[in-house]
Amino acid sequence: MANSASGIAVSDDCKLKFLELKAKRNHRYIVFKIEESVQQVVVEKVGGQAETHEDFANSLPPNECRYAVFDYDWTTNENVQKSRIFFVAWSPETARVRSKMLYASSKDRFRRELDGVQVELQATDPSEMSLDTFIGRVTH
Repeated sequence: MANSASGIAVSDDCKLKFLELKAKRNHRYIVFKIEESVQQVVVEKVGGQAETHEDFANSLPPNECRYAVFDYDWTTNENVQKSRIFFVAWSPETARVRSKMLYASSKDRFRRELDGVQVELQATDPSEMSLDTFIGRVTH
């Protein structure tokens, strides 16, 4: 079941944690990493429901690539509660070239495993992960 482009598989735990976020809403975010030694995407960190966008942004390493999903809640001007699940491909400029290539070549297949993601975001530095970016993506 490995991705033909990169040879990277997706652990069942990734899919299970995503379903918990999507259906039960008991996680705010999930950070995934490619474990190169076993050629598999694994869950690195799960953020609890009380954690914020800032906690999420701070959970991404400054010099390493990651995938992540973030359950973003907001209230519209009409006072309606809304939510969107973001998929974030985090690829900082300072990451190793080999790592950036591996994450880029594995992204589409991994993203397809996460059925229910509504917004996709590619970020190369923290400013592209700001709360304003998330707000802008859901209000336009």
